[in-house]
Amino acid sequence: MARQCPPGTTAYTVRAGDTFYELARRFNTTVAAIMAANPGVNPNQLQIGQTICIPGQQPPSTCPAGSMPYVIRAGDTLFALAQRFNTTVNAILAINPGLDPNRLQIGQTICIPGQQPPSTCPAGSTPYVIRAGDTLYVLAQRFNTTVNAILAINPGLDPNRLQIGQTICIPGQQPPSTCPAGSTPYVIRAGDTLFALAQRFNTTVNAILAINPGLDPNRLQIGQTICIPGQQPPSTCPAGSTPYVIRAGDTLYVLAQRFNTTVNAILAINPGLDPNRLQIGQTICIPGQQPPSTCPANSFAYVIKAGDNLYMLALRYGTTVDAILAINPGLDPNRLQIGQTICIPGVPPTTCPPGSITYTIQSGDTLFTIATRYNVTVNAILAANPGLDPNNLRVGQIICIPGGTPTCPPNTTSYTVKAGDTFFRIARAHNVSLDALLAANPGIDPDRLQVGQVICIPN
Repeated sequence: MARQCPPGTTAYTVRAGDTFYELARRFNTTVAAIMAANPGVNPNQLQIGQTICIPGQQPPSTCPAGSMPYVIRAGDTLFALAQRFNTTVNAILAINPGLDPNRLQIGQTICIPGQQPPSTCPAGSTPYVIRAGDTLYVLAQRFNTTVNAILAINPGLDPNRLQIGQTICIPGQQPPSTCPAGSTPYVIRAGDTLFALAQRFNTTVNAILAINPGLDPNRLQIGQTICIPGQQPPSTCPAGSTPYVIRAGDTLYVLAQRFNTTVNAILAINPGLDPNRLQIGQTICIPGQQPPSTCPANSFAYVIKAGDNLYMLALRYGTTVDAILAINPGLDPNRLQIGQTICIPGVPPTTCPPGSITYTIQSGDTLFTIATRYNVTVNAILAANPGLDPNNLRVGQIICIPGGTPTCPPNTTSYTVKAGDTFFRIARAHNVSLDALLAANPGIDPDRLQVGQVICIPN
């Protein structure tokens, strides 16, 4: 479980080079105070990623009415913030009791008195985030409105103190919530014109204007959503094909090579597709094998994740690459895609009750060796796995280990799994390879890590 820090302290994640002395200096406290807030933590054995508690004032969880949260950045002072937000140093100190103006920390959250940005804009207006160089006059010109109209729907707005990142409401037409049948939504980018869009999407300026009533072709705004007449992307792909979302650099030739098909075959199941006008985010259909809807008996479905290959999957689930290929006809082991579903031969992984962890039987395992490794008894394992035959363990079989923590071998360190941890993240945080982490934890299913579970990290 994530460490719960007592009131008056803040959780901190240890980074490379941290010591209690450095942390005491950085957070304006003492080594003794940090040690008192972290009983049982050895200051000489801090680990990267370890969570400790730092004594001191907590940042405000919510700011009082009439104020807004602000995250301190490099170079900030209370005087500069007071000037920027049209308030005073004393007013900032008054709503931040205990704040030391001489010890502001980058990333610290404080409250700034002043008007809150609008939570919602009234009907007939759109929210807008102020950027560098914006003035109400410039915005009025850009959005075809007036300064007075902007001020009218933003009561209390000071036109001389616009702040970058501030949200205001702009009167005018709302972007279309849905586009009519036979058209697609498009978000305006830098350099777009209706003429360029008409050319790109094989339509006309008049056709675009017809399905966007009130659109001013001379005042397109970056981020504005309009509707483009033309073919809709396929909602479903025909049998024997798979949907694919176009990425940067894709061409039909590249896709045909990647998916072992031809350009003509792709065009045949995507009528009207212009091979010279592929758009990033566009969905097309690729002819080829569909993922299995159901897996044959004595196998289970598995969804490919980043870093997977058939060799690692075979090791993890106690099978062979040939066995995986045999029940996935047409599967290309060199072209696995994240999100692709394949079948794995064997018994599907067991769901273990709370207080226990899953373990995959490895070659040479016995209940006695497993019990010794996890500091539990053979009887406890049998009780957690009713019907388990201790004399007939199968490689790849998944069992439950009750409340056990592994005894880590030499040159490794124990680590307790936290919320959000994955084998990949743990390996990266501790600067070890994924293969080395898997090798140090035989039998642990990396897809079934549980918060509080203990694993071994190679030094």
